[in-house]
Amino acid sequence: MKNLTLPLLTALGLAISTAATAATSDEAAVKRGEYLARAGDCMACHTAKGGKPYAGGLGLETPIGAVYATNITPDHAHGIGDYTLEDFDKAVRHGIRKDGSTLYPAMPYPSYAKVTDQDLADLYAYFMNGVQPVAEANRDSDIPWPMSMRWPLAFWRWTFAPEVATDAGSTPDPQLERGRYLVNGLGHCGSCHTPRGIGMQEKSLSDSDGEHFLAGGAPLEGWVAKNLRGDAHDGLGSWSTEELAQFLKTGRTERTAVFGSMTDVIQHSMQHLTDADRLAIASYLKSLPAANPQAATAKATASNTTQQLSNMDVSTPGARTYIDNCMACHRSDGRGYAEVFPALGGNPVLNGKEPASLIHIVLAGGYLPGNQHAPTGYGMPGFAWRLSDQEVAEVVSFIRAGWGNSGAAVSASDVAAQRKALGSH
Repeated sequence: MKNLTLPLLTALGLAISTAATAATSDEAAVKRGEYLARAGDCMACHTAKGGKPYAGGLGLETPIGAVYATNITPDHAHGIGDYTLEDFDKAVRHGIRKDGSTLYPAMPYPSYAKVTDQDLADLYAYFMNGVQPVAEANRDSDIPWPMSMRWPLAFWRWTFAPEVATDAGSTPDPQLERGRYLVNGLGHCGSCHTPRGIGMQEKSLSDSDGEHFLAGGAPLEGWVAKNLRGDAHDGLGSWSTEELAQFLKTGRTERTAVFGSMTDVIQHSMQHLTDADRLAIASYLKSLPAANPQAATAKATASNTTQQLSNMDVSTPGARTYIDNCMACHRSDGRGYAEVFPALGGNPVLNGKEPASLIHIVLAGGYLPGNQHAPTGYGMPGFAWRLSDQEVAEVVSFIRAGWGNSGAAVSASDVAAQRKALGSH
């Protein structure tokens, strides 16, 4: 018996060591998965306002009606508690539910198709072991029949969804390749910032697909996702890499501030990433050439707007409304106050073809929330109660043409349509 003691103790020690290593490995996978879930912004879509994390219920507007994000907690009755890794993979990267039907493409599985096997496995580990199960039933979409039928979605998936494959780039720069992976894959930036075709598919899924990629989206829920390419006119051409990385971290820079749906991206995703990953994203976006290099460049100094406002000259439509309601915060020179009230002069957001975002902010106001890197929040009141459609149209047109901006004028009917849409929510 004595001769067996040492081997038995050795075997027991190895078993304990192996179990401890497995537990540590599992914990590491869960931790990596949590970070990847942040990078994928899963929280923003799968958590209703005031709801529990990942329990679903948030309404997502589409041109044919609202769909509601599903419960992706490990609850067995309503969530994904019964999903195997293969089931999880089919849903995330292939757009196929556990019952075999196709997911609505509001789930950005065309982008998630670029996620690596390892990252997918880590995500699965997190959702199964790091998320609290919530017994929250899923909600049916508001899409009317027959468009609500799911079987035609399989044809959409076969036509527009890419094969699962990591989006390998052509440059040897590891920072650019990391940025490309995060933007094109987990970050699914193209879901909002790329124009869509007649089948509501993204016209491009990567920078190798052409100039449509990240060239700006169509209005949705009253907001327009801006051009993220190198256009100085309405894109990121006038931004530095460092400024863009700061924006992703804090939601504000010396001249601009986050608004609309991008606020959730900063709050739930970007502020939680490492500085290295934010810089990689910024570097990759800055590598994209302009979609329309011939467009005019906004120059905040090449304008008489500052002098006009300083002289209280209200001869231009919209000038009086600006002086009475906007100038105290955004100033006569249109520069605002750094990291508090965004600049209006030379702001490429104001030069885009679609004025919906600016109209939305003037009518409903906005709020710049604080986060762990910039704790103070600031708000702007809405003026829907105070200004008529004509007055809003005039002041928006004034801002889009002032301080060297080159945005087109808007009409009272544009404002009326936006006001009606806001009133329906």
